[in-house]
Amino acid sequence: MTVRLYELAGDADDRLFSPYCWRARLALAHKGIAHETIPWRFTEKDAIAFSGQGMVPVLQDGAREVHDSWAIALYLEETYPDRPALFEGPQARALAYTLKTWVERSVQPQIFRAIMPDLYAHLHARDQAYFRESREKRFGMTLEQFGADPRGAITALRTALDPARLAVAAEPFLCGAAPAFADYMLFGAFQWARVMSPAQLLEPGDPLCAWRERMLDLYGGLARKARGYPV
Repeated sequence: MTVRLYELAGDADDRLFSPYCWRARLALAHKGIAHETIPWRFTEKDAIAFSGQGMVPVLQDGAREVHDSWAIALYLEETYPDRPALFEGPQARALAYTLKTWVERSVQPQIFRAIMPDLYAHLHARDQAYFRESREKRFGMTLEQFGADPRGAITALRTALDPARLAVAAEPFLCGAAPAFADYMLFGAFQWARVMSPAQLLEPGDPLCAWRERMLDLYGGLARKARGYPV
């Protein structure tokens, strides 16, 4: 059976930038499940209408369809229990959900502010008007106003990252000696930035730099080989 993953693409089919899609892509690699990537864009709602909603990632596994990166991780864990675990038991899954909330509420908003002009520039031309209208409605301001202080956003980001910084100073990965889904959630945010922007989010010597390098090298350099900027 063919496994397909619909992923958000920018101005080129291989500029795959969604942090949520990167979570799903790395979860599949972790499980050792080969898949076909289907590039998707914001204005291509019809292409994923079968999922009953309008966002990616969307996973097709034979006759099964799963959307939302967290739901995909849970599906893979339940469906492929003989493959390497994304969560080492219920407690690890609960802690990973806590980290998910932190990444989405404290980390990703600051990255979004820091990379906004570059992100917009790398969207496919047919997506730019949709993105501007939908995000300006969400933010209550123009994209230019939202991304007006990238240095301030990076400073706030570096402060917010303290819990993860302390963790990877003590262990190679957030999950200890080896990576798991908690690592993929935080790394997805960094990969989002790397694919779309040359912004330097971390200071040289930050323990998170070494962790990010380890993440980039996983699975034969899966993330490092992706189209993007040096870090």
